[in-house]
Amino acid sequence: GVPYCVPVDRYSRQESLIAYWLMGQYWGKAVPQNQKGHVIGHIKDIGHDPSKPETRLYATSVAQPWHNDGPADLVALLCLKAARQGGSSGWSSSITVYNEILKRAPELANVLADPNAWYFDRKGEIPPGKKGFYPIPVFNFFHGHLSVNYSDNYYFLSQRHPEVPRLTEQQLQAIKLFNELAASPELAMDYVLQPGDVQLLSNHTCLHYRSAFEDYDDINEKRHLLRLWLTPEEERPLPHYYEEIQGSTEIGKRGGIRTEGQVETISLEAE
Repeated sequence: GVPYCVPVDRYSRQESLIAYWLMGQYWGKAVPQNQKGHVIGHIKDIGHDPSKPETRLYATSVAQPWHNDGPADLVALLCLKAARQGGSSGWSSSITVYNEILKRAPELANVLADPNAWYFDRKGEIPPGKKGFYPIPVFNFFHGHLSVNYSDNYYFLSQRHPEVPRLTEQQLQAIKLFNELAASPELAMDYVLQPGDVQLLSNHTCLHYRSAFEDYDDINEKRHLLRLWLTPEEERPLPHYYEEIQGSTEIGKRGGIRTEGQVETISLEAE
């Protein structure tokens, strides 16, 4: 949801970062979001090429498809500047998507829960001793919880690795149905975050997307959001597959992208 508003219009950039950081500490421990060790991420178009396999789409203006931010339990956004046009946010319940797939095509629900069928690409941000991809199902049932991990572009990107099995026709059908349901008017909410708005979502039960946008020419007016990935001290248990995406399944200590030589840091601007 969007339950908070921070008066960023009267704060300096540093003051906004401090206020947001303090809010985040109430929700959980912040974890690094990239190989540079950023514990506050800057969601801003900085000219990265979206066609390159290692580009993180948050650093571009193209649409981000339905997904959750798998390396953390919670994701929070603070809007500093809205785009000139576009850049709307969408939210959908991944649990409801599961329920609808189970009703409409139960065989595809089984496909999405297959632990040997789905592989995520690391986009070049590889922890020591790991490969550039890893297996993790979309639907994960564990200790009475359903946790959903989904981002179709990461599945497609993993196909660049010869060791990864090719996506089957059933998997492609499952991806298509999943996306259609997530975006359906019955399930999805759509909203353009305005300066000061804060989004806080569970990555295990909520999906989000961002539409493409056009920015202002003035560099000081370009669309700009701050992001936190957070791991609370009290959370649901996760199956062992999440050791690959979160580094651990230990509640309160898991989460984040970890690479060799990484130093956690907070930057005033997008890098």
